[in-house]
Amino acid sequence: MIKTMNKLLENNMLRLRAPEPEDLDLFYEWENDTAIWQNGTSIVPFSRYSIKQYLIDYKHDIYADKQLRLMVILKESSKCIGTLDLYDFDPFHRRAGVGILIDRAYQRKGYALQALTLLEDYAFQFLNLRQLHAIIPEKNDQSIGLFSKAGYRKTGLLEEWLASGNRYCNALIMQKIKPLAT
Repeated sequence: MIKTMNKLLENNMLRLRAPEPEDLDLFYEWENDTAIWQNGTSIVPFSRYSIKQYLIDYKHDIYADKQLRLMVILKESSKCIGTLDLYDFDPFHRRAGVGILIDRAYQRKGYALQALTLLEDYAFQFLNLRQLHAIIPEKNDQSIGLFSKAGYRKTGLLEEWLASGNRYCNALIMQKIKPLAT
């Protein structure tokens, strides 16, 4: 059964919403956290100006942008605790990549799994995607554990995929495929 749209992006603890201009400081902090650069695609610092322009120019249209960013909000306090991305959106093949960031202060409390489940419900039920995938550094046990708990399977290995100084590390491809209706 498909949930109503306003309930599709929330549960009893969390709500997902579009980025707002007020999120500028959070984006600035998260995008410039060098400790997490190795797990993502950022390799240079972002200025407040460039993040502000991103927030102004972002269309919030997955078909136009080929990506969708959602903020993870604790309903009880209205505090933003993280962000989720659908990226490399392919409407023909009905798939997208998934990225997630939960602020360090809110990690290991079950919020990441809840947020990922909400994103999956939206992607599979509303956007009618067939599959989601994540590319995760092979040694990122925390992310591998999260995606495994969410029902993603390890389906591939990308050898020497991610650079770290003069060294390279492998990355895993994890996928979740929505069963075809019979």
